Amino acid sequence: MNKYHQISLSVNGKNIQREVPARLMLADFLRQDLSLTGTHLGCEHGVCGACTVLLDGDAVRSCLMFAVQADGREITTIEGLTPNEGLSSLQKSFCDHHALQCGFCTPGMIVTAEAFLQRGGKIDEASAREAISGNLCRCTGYQPIVAAIVVESKRRTTTAEAGDAR
Repeated sequence: MNKYHQISLSVNGKNIQREVPARLMLADFLRQDLSLTGTHLGCEHGVCGACTVLLDGDAVRSCLMFAVQADGREITTIEGLTPNEGLSSLQKSFCDHHALQCGFCTPGMIVTAEAFLQRGGKIDEASAREAISGNLCRCTGYQPIVAAIVVESKRRTTTAEAGDAR
């Protein structure tokens, strides 16, 4: 039985080809092989959400997925959501609302929030709380995180409406 497999995937818009052990977790592949250390490992059981990445646009726990399962897929990490020129508007909203304290949960929260915001629909405090309910934060009490998401949703709606008016 072959213990190594060739994979080809897109990570943050870059095509990656590697030979990886069959049982290498995606989180470990991102952190160790690609040096994308923004993806944090907390519980390694899929409970805390610190390892959340986007898989073809959907938020997934990278500690529960083998790297070989990502073959042919598109992965976006917190690094891929961060523009070269600084912070994304969602990241700025987290800063403006003091939605990060120790910062350990922040990458997973932002990735989860981005997937939630991209789905669209009605976004209010209750739906934002539901969206991040699978991500644990020990420092903020969640209210600043929820506020950051709701404000960013309103900003995106206003920006989209302004674009439609043109």
